[in-house]
Order: sequence, then structure tokens, then C-alpha cells
Amino acid sequence: MSNDTSWEKNALEALLLDNLKDKRSERRWRTFWRIVWLLIFGAALYSFFGPLKSKSSSVLGKHTALIKIEGEISSGTPANATNLIASLQAAFDSPDSLGIIVQINSPGGSPVQSGLVYDEIMRLRQANPQKKLYVVVEDICASGAYYIAVAGEKIYVDKASLVGSIGVIMSGFGFQGVIDKLGVERRVLTAGENKSMLDPFVKQNPKHREALQTMIDEVHGQFIQVVKEGRGERLKNQPDLFSGMVWVGTKSIELGLADEIGSVDFVAREVIKNTDIIDYSQTDNYAERLAKRFGAEFGVSLSKALQQFSWH
Repeated sequence: MSNDTSWEKNALEALLLDNLKDKRSERRWRTFWRIVWLLIFGAALYSFFGPLKSKSSSVLGKHTALIKIEGEISSGTPANATNLIASLQAAFDSPDSLGIIVQINSPGGSPVQSGLVYDEIMRLRQANPQKKLYVVVEDICASGAYYIAVAGEKIYVDKASLVGSIGVIMSGFGFQGVIDKLGVERRVLTAGENKSMLDPFVKQNPKHREALQTMIDEVHGQFIQVVKEGRGERLKNQPDLFSGMVWVGTKSIELGLADEIGSVDFVAREVIKNTDIIDYSQTDNYAERLAKRFGAEFGVSLSKALQQFSWH
């Protein structure tokens, strides 16, 4: 009787073990196919939201090239020199682009990033004299954005656009009085007497202030020179022109900072004579943004899933 019971028990255990193995295998396959479908979905997203540069110009046909500059111009934003220069080069290199429109809606940003884009526009215009580049301003084109704008053949604005801010700013805070009231002792070690000149917890040294002012005056001078070279005799003699003041579109035309009232559609239709507009703006596509945000987490999950998977 005990032998019969033992046999039944062993058979039941074997059945349960086989069932457990089947379920584990099923889970692993299910995980595997989820990963496969996720990769396929990611590839589909990339192909849909990917950069325009992957498209052949022969497919596009004759067109007006559009490049958008939106938001702050900085190495850490979509409106950075690398993206903008890639966009410009693609637009000029395309044999089917009849002209280029740079659409700007930006308060400015880094003078270095703006300068790099300006220099590249001037180089491309000189290398491709048959292609004209025009600037169209939407809500705002100020500071570093205007630095870029003056590289265009003409600048078109809306009557209510904000244009100008030809100036340079460097700002910060001083907390010396606060830490004095709190009885906090500031301890700093430097090698080089000027190394701590931007330290907000010490009283500003007049020598440092003068040095910083000289720096921003030099950058301001570079900005003014670029505007004068770009706008030439169109600029009017206005005392506040290079003071950092901002003007509305109609006034900016009067001052010679802009040329005419016009939109992207207007320039494409009336100036370039082709209303088929293709956007060449190079930015991180949707899949790349997801990868940057979730890449590490996805990589860990994928690694764990593959480690668990086995061919049973």
C-alpha cells in the first residue's frame, strides 16, 4: 500500500515539475516576444519621426527649404549650432531646394552658438550664390537670434513682432550680506588671484567688475559689427539702436533692422516662387528623446529579460 502511495506521489511531483517548466518556458517566450514587438515599435517610431535628412531630394521635388529656430539658442537646447548648421547644410546641398527660409521665434541665447550659425550661413551663401536665404520673424527675434537673422538676404517680420535687443548681459547674485547675518564663514582656496571673481558669497572686487565689463563690451562690439555688416546702409541713425532696446515689427522696418512685412507662406509664394515647403530642421526625433530619457532603464530591463530567457 505504501509502495502504491509512493508511486502516486512521485508521479504527481513529476507532473507538477513538468507543468512548472512549461509555465516558465511560456513566460520566457512571452517576455521574448514582448521585447521583439517593443523593438519593432521603436523602429517604427524612429522611421516616422526621424530626421528629414534621410529622405532623398529626388523624392521631394523642387521646393522651398524651411529651417526653424525656436526657443533659447544654446548647446543644451534643440536650437543649438550643431542642429542648425546641419539643417542649413542639408538645405543648401539639396539640388531641389530653390531657396531657404529661416523662421525665427527666439529670444536669443549663447553668443557663441549664434556666432557659429551666423558664420556658417555666410559661408554657405558665398559658396551657393544662386540660392537666397531669407529670414522670417514670428513673435520674437532678439539678441543672439537677431545676430543670426542679419546673415539673411532680407528679414521679414509681422507688424507686431519683437525685434532687436542688440546687447549683451551677464547677471548673477551676491549673498555676502546674507551669510554675514547668519554668521556663516566662507572658506575658499584658490590658485590664481582672479579664480573666484564670480563667487556670489564675497564682495565684488572693482578690478573683477571692470574686467567682466570689458569682456561683455568686447562681445557687444562684435555684435554691433555683425549687424552693421549685415544691414549696411539700411540701418538708420538711431541713438538707441545698439542699446539693447526692442522694437515692434513696423518700427524695426523704419529703423532698418528688418525689411518688409511677410510670413513664411508669403516669402515662399512671392519671393522664392515655390509654395512646396519642406522642413529641414534637424532636431532630436521622438524616438531619440525617448531613448535618452529611458535608455538606461530599458537597457537594464532588456538585459535582465535576456538573462532569464533560455531555450527550453
